Amino acid sequence: MTKISVNEVTKCYAGHTALDRISIDIPEHCIYGLLGPNGAGKTTLIRILNQITMPDSGQVLINGEPLGQKHVASIGYLPEERGLYKKMKVGEQAIYLAELKGIKKAEAQRRLKQWFDKFEIGGWWDKKVEELSKGMQQKVQFITTVIHEPDILIFDEPFSGFDPINANMLKESILELRDKGATILLSTHNMASVEELCDRITLINKGKSILEGKVSDIKRQHDTHKREIVVRTTTPQAIYALGDTYNNIKVEQTDVEDEMRLTLYSATSNDLIAQLLQNGQLVSYKEVLPSMNDIFIHEVQSQNQAS
Repeated sequence: MTKISVNEVTKCYAGHTALDRISIDIPEHCIYGLLGPNGAGKTTLIRILNQITMPDSGQVLINGEPLGQKHVASIGYLPEERGLYKKMKVGEQAIYLAELKGIKKAEAQRRLKQWFDKFEIGGWWDKKVEELSKGMQQKVQFITTVIHEPDILIFDEPFSGFDPINANMLKESILELRDKGATILLSTHNMASVEELCDRITLINKGKSILEGKVSDIKRQHDTHKREIVVRTTTPQAIYALGDTYNNIKVEQTDVEDEMRLTLYSATSNDLIAQLLQNGQLVSYKEVLPSMNDIFIHEVQSQNQAS
């Protein structure tokens, strides 16, 4: 079932078209990646979804109904530019923000304690926000974004400033929120996080949607037939010789002394495999699909060159 429908949405600013008839369908209970280079129109779309601004034309539907004031409480938004009151104590501010979202103080304290313990920041409850590192402040803002358990969560560059351990903690929490029923819109330039988290994506460039679909399908559609074979051998020269015999093959030594890696840039021939087996033992064979980072660059550059 579709949770959010963006139908032919257009938005212009002073002669600049930020969004040009964008249409996106976001299924419920999924993590949906909103991707694009700087200035592509992502922030404008996010502002429209949060009713900070309105489209010039087109429509946004939530559960089949036109986006309106009643949907404000069902959306949690973590902006790229964080905003906490520096002089307030962390716990005091978290309770205040939770109460603004309609949670009674006792319930807010209960939920906040669970999240603070989960994110290992319980000891900072009585500290002022300005005493926290950037990463710690981002944890607090993430918690205050999700504390009212909204149906829709919008995260704009949520991993900015996090070290790998805390970024992983955040990723696990985002997956848990999806599994509990939230629909999550994730805007990020971190393509590794897209591959780890997103079920589907839309790639926007110059205000237009240029690529949309399941991450797995998109990677398959962009398959370049690159394959990687690792073989264990006592005759490495024979393996190197295969690189001269066959076109589009790169041969190199791995970190393991008696193992060689062959990278193929075309379909594998049975004859090549047979010759490898004559000169060693096959350790592994895998297809190497392009990364979302490679696909992102290719698609954006292709559109820019065409326009």
